[in-house]
Parts: sequence; C-alpha cells; structure tokens
Amino acid sequence: MTTPVLEKLLANADQIRIDAQEAERLCKLTPRTAALLRDVGMIKMLQPKRYGGQEATPREFAETVMGLAALDPAAGWVSGVVGVHPWQLGFADPTVRDEIWGEDDNTWVASPYAPQGVAVTVDGGYRLSGRWQFSSGTDYCRWVILGAMLGDCDGKPQMPPTMLHVILPRSDYEIVADSWDTVGLRGTGSKDLIVREAFVPNHRVMNGDHVLNGQAQTEAGCQETLYRLPWSHVFPLGITSAIIGAAEGALSAHLEYQRSRSDAMGAAVRDDPILLYAIGEASADIDAARNELLTNADRMWSLVAAGDTPTFEQRALGRRTQVRAAWRAVNAVDSLFARSGGNAIRHGGTVQRYWRDVHAGLNHVIHVPSTVYQTATLVQLGIDPPAKMKFMI
Repeated sequence: MTTPVLEKLLANADQIRIDAQEAERLCKLTPRTAALLRDVGMIKMLQPKRYGGQEATPREFAETVMGLAALDPAAGWVSGVVGVHPWQLGFADPTVRDEIWGEDDNTWVASPYAPQGVAVTVDGGYRLSGRWQFSSGTDYCRWVILGAMLGDCDGKPQMPPTMLHVILPRSDYEIVADSWDTVGLRGTGSKDLIVREAFVPNHRVMNGDHVLNGQAQTEAGCQETLYRLPWSHVFPLGITSAIIGAAEGALSAHLEYQRSRSDAMGAAVRDDPILLYAIGEASADIDAARNELLTNADRMWSLVAAGDTPTFEQRALGRRTQVRAAWRAVNAVDSLFARSGGNAIRHGGTVQRYWRDVHAGLNHVIHVPSTVYQTATLVQLGIDPPAKMKFMI
C-alpha cells in the first residue's frame, strides 16, 4: 500500500538518492532531505490530530518508512526513530505537548531512551546530568526525550532502579559535533548529547517503566487505538521497518548491478543458474521479512482496537517476530553481497552502502535476539521469565 506521504516521497526519489550520498559525507541528513521530510509530514504520521498530526496506523507508518529507507536507509532510519516520538507525546502531559507543538506543530523531537543520565529530585522537578549516545537526526530536532535513572541526593541511581523519560528543549543540552563517524548509517547523524545540571519541571518527566508497561497510556486516559498500543511494539516497528526497507533497496541496487554484469571469465551472470537461485531465495526472504513485520503490526492493532490489552505473551511473541524479521532481511542482503563480485566493495558503489547500513542498523539493541527469543520461548513453555528478561517487552 502506498500512503499519501510515501507518494510525495517517491515523487522526489531521484533527489533523495542523490542526497543520500552527500549525507554519507556530512554524517547527517542533508538540509534538503530534512526539509522534504518536514514538508511531506513524515515525522507527523503518528502525531495526534489535535496537534496537526495524521494518527496513521502502524502499518501505514511502517510501509512509509520502508519505502523511504529503500531510497535512503539513513533517511528511513531517522524517520523510523524520530517519527515514533510524537506517538509517545500523545500520552504525555498536555503542557509539554503545548510547549513543543504550540507554535510549530512540525517541531521534531529526538531521543535516545537509554538511561545514560541521572535525574535527582528537586523542588518542582528534577536536576539532570549525563551524556547520551546515538541521538538520530538530532541536528534537525528542537527537543529531546532522554532516558535517565532516578537518583538519590548524592547523584547515584536509586535502588531498586526507576527509569525516567525526561523531555528537554534544545537550549538545555549540547550536541557533540564530532561524535558520529561510523561504518554504516552515517547519514543519520546519531550524535552524542551532553546535559549539565539542567532543571526539568515535573510536567516534562514521564515514568519510563510506566511507558514501557502501558500504565502511562492508561493514566493519560487514551481512547484512540494508536495510543493504547504497547511501546515495545511501536518503537521497534519504526527501526525494523527501516532495516527491511534498506534491504529492499539493496535488492533493487543488486539487481540493477547484476543486470549487465559479466564474471571474471566474461560470462554474463544472468546465465548463472546458481546465482539466480541465490537472488531468488534472498528476494523471497526480504519479502517474507516485510510481510511478517506488517502482519505483526496488523495483529497488534486488531487486538487493541477490539478493546483488549495485549498480554505479556502476545508482546513477547510480537517482539520475537520483529527481531527475526530484521535478521532475516539482513541475512538475505549478505547473500546478495557475497555474490556481487570484487567491484562491489569499492567506495561509492550503492550495494556496499546498503550492506553497511543494514548491518549498522542490526546492531541496535532492539534487534538483539538472545533475550527476546529466550523470553518468548519460556512464555510458550508456560514459564514466567525472570524480571530482567522482561525489559523492553
């Protein structure tokens, strides 16, 4: 399915592809690509309608991210990450929503959620300090959601731990300019952020544990199906969609590359049945990854739309499917790349850039299979997993 946003992006496909190469050099999206994403409303797809958003379904959002990532993995990644934050703000305090979108409903909000800082309770709010890695698209964002641990009076994390999601304006944090130089997803500009003793009022702080377990949505009185979905479904969806879209882009680039290619002996590769078999198998796996992720999104949507609250087992099995979809797609790209010949490794080639990008994306913590697979299997066996294995599920 092609969404209205994706139709606008596809109309600018050539520009997006050209700028993807420049973003590699800049280590961030080009200003022109960022402006295009802003103009078409890419980041507003999951934003509440009362703040100028579209309240799209997860499938619509995922398909749009995939389509964009096929043209430029970095742009797809930024959209998949930054595009989820308006969803979370949909059940945040109305005051902070007004602060962010009151004057400009196209204001972007960055992250990361990893609790790499400490927030200490003070009168009227919290005092926050820390340094965070991997803030994708941050150069084009004017606010940020940061994960932090609740600290004691000495600035040490309290025990048992409590995780917070702290929302800050651009004036309260520093972007470390030279902190993003990587082998893949270079164009995402996922730089480090530093916060030094910033005061954060109470209305800009969300209980991170409640966000993850759905309590925050319930406390906010959300009625819309979109905002009652589990965080562990929506946030991974944007990231994995970018990986699968990039895999689709890799397949397209590989087919174009192989169409007129000859091997070292001068034989046309299109006459090699073993190579064609491998391409067919990889194509099917990428298609399967796409379909299983979208079916997973539809399944969770239907469940919540019917008024049900997803069980832990349903969330765990959904995460298992999402993780496997990412790995299936990247393994397929590996199969294609291994059959691309020596010239495919040259800098400047499209296939190698997609190959680097999908592997960089697979390194995100949301794609780590071990704990997710173990937890899902324990649940299937009727065993309650340990608490530490339930995180992000």
